Amino acid sequence: MSSALAPPQRADNGEAGYLARLGERVRGWRTEQGVTRKALALASGLSERYLAQLEGGEGNISVLLLRRIAHAMSVPIEELTREHDATARSARVALIGLRGAGKSTLGEKLAQSLGVPFVELDREVEHEAGAPLGEVFSMYGQDAFRRFERRALERVLKTQPRAVIAVGGSLVTHPDSYRLLLEHCFCVWLKASPAEHMARVMAQGDLRPFRGRAAALDEIRKLLADRDNLYSRADAVLDTSDRPLKQSLAELRRALEKA
Repeated sequence: MSSALAPPQRADNGEAGYLARLGERVRGWRTEQGVTRKALALASGLSERYLAQLEGGEGNISVLLLRRIAHAMSVPIEELTREHDATARSARVALIGLRGAGKSTLGEKLAQSLGVPFVELDREVEHEAGAPLGEVFSMYGQDAFRRFERRALERVLKTQPRAVIAVGGSLVTHPDSYRLLLEHCFCVWLKASPAEHMARVMAQGDLRPFRGRAAALDEIRKLLADRDNLYSRADAVLDTSDRPLKQSLAELRRALEKA
């Protein structure tokens, strides 16, 4: 079968949203797996140009072509094609980003203004594990922490149809949990300059996970660089650097209204 296709037809709003979500799933998979568009094109037998259209939400894909892409990605075709209630998704706001970006402070204020519960996922992890976060790592290790985190996230999504959720900064590095968050929440990346991240963490009196490291600022820069592609998959981005809380809250509310 040739991968040459006719120009995509104009889709209505519902179809455009569906194609956008499909493209996001393909692009997100490539990001998580570290696979180039060229490599996926070769594995699926499709052209790079067509994959670019698909990832941009402009593809007009047949079932057989989609089946080939799913096989090349080693994921079930229904993983790519499932639909979600957009209204239910936008009723939950998830704030992601490194520590010190303002997730807890801004999240609590946003929840108050929206009249919805505020959930700190790290506290829910502690509830799942029955121990403080630091002890979860020391007693069980990172793999167990990820399992507790996934269970906590699933429970919050099941029990909180409307909420503002402050998410731990490293959740985005766990593909399954991050995919679940993106599918069920309107995600906002709260970002700040490395210096501001550092200053806020120091003001909290907690240098975890930077304790004992002389080059903490360089480490924050590296974390931001390493996770940029992951954080940028969020639905919106808000830079909180050098902004008072009131201004950041107003800008966040405007981003939600546009959504």
